[in-house]
Amino acid sequence: MADRILEKQHEHEREQERERLREQEQKDLEVESHRGARPLEGFAGGHTTWTGDQDDGAAARVHAGDAEASWEASERQARLEPEEPEAEDASGLRRE
Repeated sequence: MADRILEKQHEHEREQERERLREQEQKDLEVESHRGARPLEGFAGGHTTWTGDQDDGAAARVHAGDAEASWEASERQARLEPEEPEAEDASGLRRE
């Protein structure tokens, strides 16, 4: 008798889990049905390690293309395209 009660409880828990998974899948399908431009992470005023004491001019030069590069990488990823290899010079260092 205890086995039957325990089995009934397990079945109830499995049904609850299946319902939860169905709801999550429905939410995923709803989100995916409205594909469009999505915000990139990091552009919402998040924390940065760059301090005000550092040269803002250098930051502007070094990071000038970051937003575009990030956007292009996100677009490639969304289309499941392979990443482009980064250019390296003879010393094996990345070129900027």
